[in-house]
Amino acid sequence: MRIRVVLADDHPVVRQGLQALLDLEETIEVVGEASDGEEAVQMAKALSPDVVVMDIAMPGMSGTEATREIRASVPATRIIGLSMYSDSFFVRRMLDSGAQGYLLKSCAVEELVRAIRAVMNDRIYLGEGITASREGKAIPSWSLRVSAARERLTNREREVLRLVAGGKTTKEIASDLNISFKTADTHRQHIMQKLGLRTVAELTKFAILEGLSPLED
Repeated sequence: MRIRVVLADDHPVVRQGLQALLDLEETIEVVGEASDGEEAVQMAKALSPDVVVMDIAMPGMSGTEATREIRASVPATRIIGLSMYSDSFFVRRMLDSGAQGYLLKSCAVEELVRAIRAVMNDRIYLGEGITASREGKAIPSWSLRVSAARERLTNREREVLRLVAGGKTTKEIASDLNISFKTADTHRQHIMQKLGLRTVAELTKFAILEGLSPLED
């Protein structure tokens, strides 16, 4: 029996490339493609695939959120996180959300196939280059709050957060949003307070995980 796989990534070229490579494997069948987290959840519920290969940073519902939803509603489906980020923060967040594997987008198709087969045998698979997670580093305590905290942000605060994550200064944010410097700075302070974050680096990680960052994944 072939392993049925759904590919979830907001970049069509990535999905098409993965499908073309996986189609060469006789034991694997790509049964669907999703362009965002919400579509991935709907597809998993409709198709009950064996494995979902999940981009972690997508607009709207992020890969981590989609992973939690799928694991709750289709528990037999295994999930492999796929990302350009090797930071232990992202790896552990994905694993804590219910993923059984994590690969870098730079991995060879042979490793993706190994990962798919490994999770089908109920094993955790961490790709080459994911050394930080193997060292068992603790998840930053603030990271456990990020998903729930997102709901406390206003639409304007999300706009400001997106610009902060994109490297914009407070002055540039004020200009882009046509607001005063003081208002922009107040929004930034409110975001930090609501999320319990202290640095721009933490804000950037939050934005990436929640699909708010303009950075390409």
